[in-house]
Amino acid sequence: MSEHPGSGGTTPRPIDHQLETDILALAAKRLKVSVALTVGMLVVYFGFILLVAFNKKGLGTILTDGLSLGILLGVLVILATWALTWFYVAWANRVYEPEISRLKR
Repeated sequence: MSEHPGSGGTTPRPIDHQLETDILALAAKRLKVSVALTVGMLVVYFGFILLVAFNKKGLGTILTDGLSLGILLGVLVILATWALTWFYVAWANRVYEPEISRLKR
């Protein structure tokens, strides 16, 4: 009979139910943040695409010499992507990573 790789012939540690609960809670937090950011990005992106599809004339409105509303909104879509990414990185550094480090101990 062969042993599982990496088991080293030792008996497995007993399951720590509190640790398992904490890991599941952290995974749920990460999922909640990820879904919220994904929905936010989809709203921004598809909102812009729908404006392009159905309001070309409005997006062609010149705001200042060389700058139309469409160009401005396109830049804002890109900035929104950066902002949402920054928010996730800040959240991960402030909440997720310290909790992962705590759970590893």
